[in-house]
Parts: sequence; structure tokens; C-alpha cells
Amino acid sequence: MTPDNAPDGAPASPWSDLGRPPLNVPALRRALLVPGSLWTSLDVVAATGSTNSDLAGRAASLPEGAVLVAEEQTAGRGRLDRSWIAPPRSGLFFSVLLRPGDEVPVERWGWLPLLAGVAAATGLARAAGTDMSLKWPNDLLVTVGGEERKAGGILAERAGDDAVVLGIGVNVSLRADELPVPTAGSLALANAVSTDRDPLLRAVLRSLEQWYDRWRAAGGDPGASGVQEAYAAGSATLGRTVRAELPGGRSVRGEAVAVDGDGRVVLVAEDGERVAVSAGDIVHLRAAD
Repeated sequence: MTPDNAPDGAPASPWSDLGRPPLNVPALRRALLVPGSLWTSLDVVAATGSTNSDLAGRAASLPEGAVLVAEEQTAGRGRLDRSWIAPPRSGLFFSVLLRPGDEVPVERWGWLPLLAGVAAATGLARAAGTDMSLKWPNDLLVTVGGEERKAGGILAERAGDDAVVLGIGVNVSLRADELPVPTAGSLALANAVSTDRDPLLRAVLRSLEQWYDRWRAAGGDPGASGVQEAYAAGSATLGRTVRAELPGGRSVRGEAVAVDGDGRVVLVAEDGERVAVSAGDIVHLRAAD
């Protein structure tokens, strides 16, 4: 939003919307960049196309634990190259650089987006006082007016041979008239007790550090680290009828019964066949669907 008295084309002031103040970068650095922490740097930019793309482009020159936050993303991406765009300072849009190392086999890196979902849901529930749930594989859900709404998403991308860039986007203060689609939501619309982005970001990053450390110490084993159990406990997908829309245009309808050791959602299809889905979209169905 550009102030009414700003000349055409002038950059928007960070204080143009007083209900959405900018992040306090010095305070965030003091709280998060402490000895022994996973987080090694934290940068905040006013706007960028995609924090994932920016951080991936710099990954070779950065240590593990680099954090890049944008007050606004103009070309944010979700899974399947879907766009993620929101008003400036209305959400949390950030990416982190992780290097799981030799102690975690590459075949277990697929758990990172699910781990991030657990961490984000846990941190946000604690700091915002809002019930959060997880839709496989990478959506963060809230309840608005008795309906499930997507309030956030996670995107993991390889950066070279030894690194992963993990991006998290969360709608924090979006109002109903600002939602990109009717099925979207925000923490504010879910009656969060706080939409102050500073403590929300600190809570998510601290939760992510805790879960990542446990997972890496267990060699990436989702069972031994507790990630698999925590994901199942917070899942809005398990135990309900869903439709899995698979690559190639095929779909399978059935009950989601588990998330297996490889992070796949397991369905019992209508014909009784067990189907493990590793890629695709899951649609939560109502009784009438």
C-alpha cells in the first residue's frame, strides 16, 4: 500500500499500514542468533520474487542455518509452481538453508517438508493460540467459520548436492477481502490471540530447530525422532475420505489410514486396495462428495 501523498511509483513506506509494522530485525537476531543455535544468519528484505530462489542461488556461499525473510513476495511459489502472493507484511514468508550431512541418508530428506509442517504448526499454535492441523503433504490448516482453510504452505527444494532450502509461507493478518481464493484463511480470521509477526517467527524457527535436531540425531529416522508420530497426531488428512489426484491425470478415492516410513500417505481405496501416494494432491472430501 502506498501512502495517499506518495508520488506515483514511489516505494511504499514500511509504516504505510500501521496495523502491519515491519519486522524488528535487530531483536530477531538477538533472540535467534545465539551460540549453539542452528541459525547462523538472518536477513530481512523489503520485497523479493521468492525467498527460496534467492537463498538457493546463494547456498554455495552460506553455512547451514541461514534464514532469509521477505516482507513481501512478488513471485512466491508453492508446490506444482502455484503462486503465493499476499499484501506486504501480512504474513511470514521465509526460507532456511539446511545441510543434513552424512548422518542422514538422502532418501530420508523427503521427510523435511513434513517435519517443517509439524514444527510450524506446533510453533504457531503456541504463539498465536490458534489450533493448527496438517493436510498432506505440506499445507497448514486453520478453521474459519467452522470450515477448514489453508493458511500456510511449505516448499522444500534441493540446493546442490548437500543442501535443502525449506520455504514456509503463512498468512497472518489477511482480511477476508484480501484472500486470494475462498478456500484460503489466515491466523487473524481463525481468531488468533496474537498476530504480532516477531514472536510468531521466533516460535516457528525455534520449533523447527528442535524438531530438526531430533530428526538429524536419529539419522533421519522418522519413527525414532518422533516426527512420524507427531505428524500423524496433527494430521487433518488421516482417518477421512479423500481423493488423491495423481500425476498423469489419474485419481484414487479412499480412506487415508497412515503416513508410512517414507512419508507417503497410505489410502485404502474403494476397491480395498492399499495405495501409497508419494506425489500428487489430496482433496479432503465431505460425506456428500
